[in-house]
Amino acid sequence: MSQVPSTSTSSINFETVFTAALEAYKRQTKRDIASHPLAAQLQSCDSPSAILAVLRTQVQTFDRSHTADERWTKWLDPTVNVLYAFSATLGNGVGLMFPPSNAIFSGIGVLLQAVKDVRASENAVVDLFGRMEYFFKRLEKYIEVRPTAAMTDIIVKIMVEVLSILGIVTKEIGQGRTKKYLKKLIGRTDVEDALQRLDALTQEEARMAAAETLAITRGIDDKVKDLDDKVEGVEERVQVVGIKVDSIDDKVRTVDNKVQRVDHKIGSVIQGQLYFH
Repeated sequence: MSQVPSTSTSSINFETVFTAALEAYKRQTKRDIASHPLAAQLQSCDSPSAILAVLRTQVQTFDRSHTADERWTKWLDPTVNVLYAFSATLGNGVGLMFPPSNAIFSGIGVLLQAVKDVRASENAVVDLFGRMEYFFKRLEKYIEVRPTAAMTDIIVKIMVEVLSILGIVTKEIGQGRTKKYLKKLIGRTDVEDALQRLDALTQEEARMAAAETLAITRGIDDKVKDLDDKVEGVEERVQVVGIKVDSIDDKVRTVDNKVQRVDHKIGSVIQGQLYFH
């Protein structure tokens, strides 16, 4: 398996990196996804469910069985959920006129439309999406984790890699290849290399997210322990105060006893004086 690319994609040059990815997609497919009709629909979507609704309309145009429909749609949920969360992490574009998530979702829609026109490509593309689904499922449980700078760097690379894969496959399908050729599409060196890079990136992102989750959990545990220690300290102080109060009670009772004895003596003296008079 190929290693995770080492190219830096910090927030400073993210716009440059993703703009280059969009240009590469445009050269490969001869399509500008920023101006594609799907882009306008996706631009108004404000949730993963809204995006899923738009993309599923592309699948529903296929004339196939319910079982086949499930093959086409089950990969959408984790893919859309993760990429939507990634886009939010990146500030929905960091100055780009066209947000990165919308570019990818538009690219998915364009590919689905191409598949509709070239039925021989269906199985190959289903296999492709099946592998991508597996990659994104490993990240779906971590989308609530606040990413570190290193995690954000990998997020950018993942989004660029996904767009690259969509571009390669859309180009090949658009060239009207034969069914025999398209069956070998996923095994092609460029597609396979891109999928392996995506696999490596999502694995690394999952490891970093898991480590961040563990660190957060440990931090919470430490804070709870510190709070427990403080509560115990308060309880000890309360116990000391209780002991002192008990001591004061004892002294008050002693004073009461002495006062009672004095009262008794005074009473005796008064009674004696009355007797002698």
